[in-house]
Amino acid sequence: MAGPTHPSPPPLAQKTDRWFQRASAALLGEVPCRLGCTSCCIGPFPITILDVQTLQEGLAGLPATQRQRIEQRAIEQTAAMETAFPQLTTTELLDEWSDQEIDRLATAFHQHPCPALEANGGCGLYEHRPLVCRSMGIPTERDGLAQGACEVQIFIPILRLSSSFREEEARLLQEESAALDALRLATGSAGEEVFLPYGFLRRDPCEKSETGQEN
Repeated sequence: MAGPTHPSPPPLAQKTDRWFQRASAALLGEVPCRLGCTSCCIGPFPITILDVQTLQEGLAGLPATQRQRIEQRAIEQTAAMETAFPQLTTTELLDEWSDQEIDRLATAFHQHPCPALEANGGCGLYEHRPLVCRSMGIPTERDGLAQGACEVQIFIPILRLSSSFREEEARLLQEESAALDALRLATGSAGEEVFLPYGFLRRDPCEKSETGQEN
């Protein structure tokens, strides 16, 4: 009997990977990301339904025991989140949540590791991780100032990315937005974002009815 298949990540994910690799090289070692650095892998954060689709494709290609282990972590985490935030039992979509509400849940569960985080500090779904995970680590810029993208980067980077990198980053964001619009149209989704653990559950995040029961 044939084993699990291992599909390639979507084209947008591959483009983001290439952008990160070139941006990281341009910053001459200022990006600390490496195997075992898991600072950005702890605590829930919003991902898009596009990311959910990619995670599900990756899960389908894993050995059954590994897939079940990741899914079980996600089940336990989402159950705890729904106990603390009952509105999640109606819908996992976050488009109606305020930034303050999202921050409140993220703070309450800030010690929860990503369900795909393995004991060795690696990602069990690295090739199918969300887009935000693929670009994390590149210093951010706001009002002309550059700063570290995560708590590990406690310094203010001396080097800044050139305008061409930032322009390419903006184009990738536009491409993501267009892909999200197309996916919402194709699936009839009422929203775009869910918390990370929901991306590992084997069901559409739009399946819950307004009463909180699954269809």
